[in-house]
Amino acid sequence: MTDASRPLAGLLVVAMEQAVAAPTCSVKLADAGARVIKIERAEGDFARGYDTAAAGQSSYFVWLNRGKESLVLDIKQPDDKALLARILARADVFIQNLAPGAMARAGFGSAELRARHKRLITVDISGYGEEGDYAAMKAYDLLVQAESGLAAITGHPAGPGRVGVSVVDIACGMNAHAAVLEALIARSVTGQGTGIAVSLFDGMADWMNVPLLTYEGTGRAPARVGLAHPSICPYGAFATADGALVLISIQNEREWAALCAAILAEPALATQPGWRSNNERVANRPLVDARVAAAFAAWDRDAAAARLNQAGIAYGFVNGVPELATHPALRRLVVETPEGPVAMAAPAARLAAPRRYGAVPALGAHSAAIRAEFCAEC
Repeated sequence: MTDASRPLAGLLVVAMEQAVAAPTCSVKLADAGARVIKIERAEGDFARGYDTAAAGQSSYFVWLNRGKESLVLDIKQPDDKALLARILARADVFIQNLAPGAMARAGFGSAELRARHKRLITVDISGYGEEGDYAAMKAYDLLVQAESGLAAITGHPAGPGRVGVSVVDIACGMNAHAAVLEALIARSVTGQGTGIAVSLFDGMADWMNVPLLTYEGTGRAPARVGLAHPSICPYGAFATADGALVLISIQNEREWAALCAAILAEPALATQPGWRSNNERVANRPLVDARVAAAFAAWDRDAAAARLNQAGIAYGFVNGVPELATHPALRRLVVETPEGPVAMAAPAARLAAPRRYGAVPALGAHSAAIRAEFCAEC
């Protein structure tokens, strides 16, 4: 009987990967039951050394490498190169995020591999694509946040800001994961694998479509507005009497009328010129925000929440990471690692069938077993 919690069981994924983007893709495949062989250099995926926050191990590596097998290879050595070729002959998916052209120079270019293995799905992850002036540029998350314009529309009006997580890498890995699933569905119909190429820049450029279309349609790029929305008002954070920040979101005129009545205690304000439509309020933002701020400054966090709940206004508090750690909505996943169990935020998808998650591998933990398994075919 098929295990509904492991729909990709029986698939072999080979991942010559490091850092964040490619491991984001492959860990999701491993979670779904695929066998993922992670190819590492002798020194290991450099993300293993990013920090020591997770029981003395890298938080990045622990987060993105559960359920994988670690195989140390040096494909400059003939025996290891031959071993990788034998593994790929049985693989369903090959993921790599080395520098553009590196795998082709080593004899493992995607097109060449697919010519030899018709059912193979190849995934090439790069910074700016395989061609063009930027192909040779080194590309890390923050660099692409800057190059794509994301940093320019993020942060306080005083200057650009970095999104506080590796949003470019994560977006790229999620794009690759979705494309692999599509390719697996297509292969089940045609019997043929396909090539997938995903770049960090392309993923973030796609996410930047609203700012891009705004600029090309109006001649003005969205301004940095901190904890506010550039095109909706009021939609921002306001301080309460006890120092909390409450972020409210007004999406329509019905909600605006409710805010005026229940929070501002000025129901007539909802229909006054300069206040009666979102476009008018955006143009009048300093006055609108000042009036809303004055109301919240009179209440503490609990009183503000009670009033907003009663009025049916969408809101949330601007929490720090300590508040996230104890948030009532946070679900945890405990993962086994070489240094003991680590509790992290659980994957977002909630499945009806309970899922088992694999352990995080030590460097080269599966090398001997994998070599013995595939050398049996020599």
